[in-house]
Amino acid sequence: MSRNVGAAPYREPVPEPRVQVRRSKRRTRTVSAYRDGDTLVVLLPARMSKKEEAHWVAEMQQRLQRSETRRRSPARASDAALLARCHELGRRYFDGETTPASVRWVPAMRTRWASCTPSDASIRVSERLRDVPGWVLDYVLVHELAHLLVPGHGPDFWKLVRQYPKTERAIGYLEGVSAAAGLEITGED
Repeated sequence: MSRNVGAAPYREPVPEPRVQVRRSKRRTRTVSAYRDGDTLVVLLPARMSKKEEAHWVAEMQQRLQRSETRRRSPARASDAALLARCHELGRRYFDGETTPASVRWVPAMRTRWASCTPSDASIRVSERLRDVPGWVLDYVLVHELAHLLVPGHGPDFWKLVRQYPKTERAIGYLEGVSAAAGLEITGED
């Protein structure tokens, strides 16, 4: 039996992203794009040629990818990066009064985005949050850091959490993710 020693291992082909091009006679010069689920929607002037369309679709894919990458938190890289982000957020929103002993990524939780054990100052964050925008992950971390000061979800707790300016927006984002995925995760945890 011969072995092809120098050959690269077989990899499944990466599927092309779905693209939907919408042309408009009212649009004269500008090109824009956004994601609708797993589809990239590119808005073009009606007069553009197929060659120009191909150029702009590729350009908008790259721009959107760069934008999405920038929005992701560097804390998703490792437990150490997650801990460092918690220390930064603790200094910013809690005057350094919250110092977690450990913060780590854990396999996807069924009913929570994250959890905190105040008695040992440990925080666990669901792997489901690795790819959310950075401001959403920051909200979850601020929420868990607040538990180091106030264990329950009473008014004092929410007063602390709402120091983070994107609290309501992040809660809405997480509720949407939960509903879309059919999860039973509430805004409480």
